[in-house]
Amino acid sequence: MDLKKEIAALTPELIELRRDFHRHPEIGKQEFRTAQIIEDYLNNLGLDVHRCLETGIIGVLKGGRPGKTLMLRSDIDALPVEEMTGLPFASENPGLMHACGHDGHMSVMLIVAKILTAHRDEIPGTIVFLFQPNEEDAGAEDMIQAGALDNPKPDVILGMHLWSYLPSGSIGIIPGPIMASSYYFKLTITGQGGHGGAPHACINPIDCGVHVWQAFQAYHTLENNSLHPTTITVGKFQGGQYNIVIPDTCVLEGSVRCLHNDDEQVRNRLAEMIDGVCKTYRCTYELEFKCGNTLLDNDPQIAEMIRETGVEVLGADKVISKDVGVMIGEDFAEFTRRVPGAFYFFGVADEAKGTHYEHHNNRFNIDEDVLPSVVEMQVSLAKKYLGF
Repeated sequence: MDLKKEIAALTPELIELRRDFHRHPEIGKQEFRTAQIIEDYLNNLGLDVHRCLETGIIGVLKGGRPGKTLMLRSDIDALPVEEMTGLPFASENPGLMHACGHDGHMSVMLIVAKILTAHRDEIPGTIVFLFQPNEEDAGAEDMIQAGALDNPKPDVILGMHLWSYLPSGSIGIIPGPIMASSYYFKLTITGQGGHGGAPHACINPIDCGVHVWQAFQAYHTLENNSLHPTTITVGKFQGGQYNIVIPDTCVLEGSVRCLHNDDEQVRNRLAEMIDGVCKTYRCTYELEFKCGNTLLDNDPQIAEMIRETGVEVLGADKVISKDVGVMIGEDFAEFTRRVPGAFYFFGVADEAKGTHYEHHNNRFNIDEDVLPSVVEMQVSLAKKYLGF
């Protein structure tokens, strides 16, 4: 296999696929055009293809010899963001944008499937290409419940994310925790509303909410173990509608993110603090937690395989193995709870090309020049794991 030569021949198709997906973004559970393109492409390659959920696609490549089963995963959904990049292939769907790199993930995976299919007879084992919908709203669990890991059941699963926090052409990989668990909370505090000129006759839930927020800050500074990264963020604080009326209720919404396994203990302590503050201010409350995703914890042996492959494909100077973990969540974690696996980042940040903006920003873009290297990395990982 002259891998570099094969990738070079397919690079124009790789770029065109990425730009077509970018022009036509679709949000989670509505990726109808996207899923059809993927399904048709895999069918044309001669893979065993089936749907898992309405827009989830699974393609199975059975090698010429028996062996292990490797699953490669790509997410496919876009975001409700109005694109401001000015690209000639910018989104044609108003209010929607591939602002996270999933367009690149899909394109890479399709070309990887095409290359590996051309070498089907050489492959000892099976490769499963899983295209997952609704990653931005934790769709992995839905796909798992629908049987994504059952037939065939993978021995190992690998995930990758194009990453604007790393320089173009580099990868980030570490064993253990790499992306945080995320739990979203909604706290509704109820007091007793009334006239703004007579606060003594009321129970102001806004005052209580402010002190709940201050308790969160105190937890950060006084209680949390600094060696266990934890982030508590209030992204919404809503109370009242008129400047002289004290409302009956106020609402705080946010997230609790942990890059360690003690996330349940953190949530329990926050619940205790909320209860204490609300009792002090004579308020009642309702607290809800929703799991966005669990901790993404890389299998050490598989992470080492990715690191070694990165050195071989890209060079040792392009492999970053320190300060890689982030407090951002990724529902790939739901797969690695069931199957040994690992996840790595592939850098796309180049300020001169304007590909350094954060994910979910309306100017986010990827450095297309790195996509052939991503394909090489993914194919090389499949070769290394299956042994051909």
